[in-house]
Amino acid sequence: MKKIELTSRERWLRTCRHQEIDRMMMVDSAWAGTVARWKAEGMPADANWRDYFGFDRIADIRNDNSPRCECKILEETDRYVIRTTKWGMTEKAFKELDATFETLDLTYTTPEKWEEAKARMLEYHEDRIPWKQLENEYASWEKEGLFRQLTLWFGFDVAHSHLTGTENMLIAMYEDPDWVMDIYDTYLNTSLDLAQKVLDAGYQFDGVKWYDDMGYKGSPFFSVDLYREVLKPFHKKAVDWAHERGLVVELHSCGYIEPFIPDLVEIGIDVLNPLEIKAGMDPHKLKAMYGDKLAFHGGINAQIWDKPELVKEEMERIIPVMKEGGGYIFASDHSIPNSVSLQNMKEIADLARKLGKY
Repeated sequence: MKKIELTSRERWLRTCRHQEIDRMMMVDSAWAGTVARWKAEGMPADANWRDYFGFDRIADIRNDNSPRCECKILEETDRYVIRTTKWGMTEKAFKELDATFETLDLTYTTPEKWEEAKARMLEYHEDRIPWKQLENEYASWEKEGLFRQLTLWFGFDVAHSHLTGTENMLIAMYEDPDWVMDIYDTYLNTSLDLAQKVLDAGYQFDGVKWYDDMGYKGSPFFSVDLYREVLKPFHKKAVDWAHERGLVVELHSCGYIEPFIPDLVEIGIDVLNPLEIKAGMDPHKLKAMYGDKLAFHGGINAQIWDKPELVKEEMERIIPVMKEGGGYIFASDHSIPNSVSLQNMKEIADLARKLGKY
């Protein structure tokens, strides 16, 4: 029998549906400093690292549903920049590769101030959608058979981290849930409206994804009951919108989120990412409990990717179980850090291809 050979689009869709595939899909992201290191160690300067290591490429677009606040530089040194953002934050961004920004100030921290942000988010501007990117790249995405994904921007994670601040959001979820739900509703509606404009323009996509980190090490940020009351309705609305249009749904949620998974299955999430080992997620347990209902993406501890023997042992332990019966996409449990050398990565990619054969 002739061996099937699939495009990344076909491979992703079949993986989500637990159908026969030619090999395990491999989709990950790498830090800027990681890619710079690989190039310094011999990867060609003009190489796409995914092509170089044999990973799958997918295509995605991200629309801008922000309040479009003025972005300006307040202070700059050799080491950092203090600037305002389109979400009304003032942040200190360090110039070192892979540095995490520091939040210095926030504008929209009360229900009254939120009304200003909301009014600005509801204003449509043509450049909220990356039309030029679509015009320049879409034809090649189609020709190459890439899986095409719309990235939505809503939920707890992006609202607390870019708009209100973590403490403000968590307190408000208990004390003023109506305000928080209005934030989530506005984020989601504006994001879906922009996505619909893309589809109405004739561009065809295969899936949606959004980022909503709901846990940290060993625990979610909030209870299951609070999730069901305040956030789940908006997750469900996004899933329903996508499924009505024939799109598969991926949720990226870092941290320990196992208590939420029955609800995520109930509302119809198709793919869960990244299965963060260091936070307490157990891929084998999740596969046994939900493997017939969910596809999984990730689950290989990024903290050991620079330790060849440990990561090899972990891959040999995790991958055969996770790929059984389909429904698994290989990746780290977050992203590829700059501790991973070119040689480390070559060995990881080679082993993933070997273990990922069907």
